Amino acid sequence: MSGLPEPLLLDAAHIVADKDEQLGQPIVPNGIPLSKLHHAAFDAHLIGIDPDYRLHVSERLLALNDGPTLEALKQLNGRIIYLPRRDKDLPNRDRLALRFERFKIVA
Repeated sequence: MSGLPEPLLLDAAHIVADKDEQLGQPIVPNGIPLSKLHHAAFDAHLIGIDPDYRLHVSERLLALNDGPTLEALKQLNGRIIYLPRRDKDLPNRDRLALRFERFKIVA
């Protein structure tokens, strides 16, 4: 999402939280590498990812005006996330759909 090439600046974010015993496993298809800022925004449902890998920014953030960091987040709206080369490493679409439904409710 951020395009940061430095792995030390990335977190492994769960798509479905690990408290969900059925879908929250710590496996690659249930994760997305995000910068710490993007991870916090994703966990707070300020940024969502639909099953087609398209980014959505909450109306709450889009309505705010405040400097370059917020503008960078807002510019993500409508973009497609960077995808891994191998299909087996792709974020799971069913998990993304579940998570995106929550984003739409909260956002």
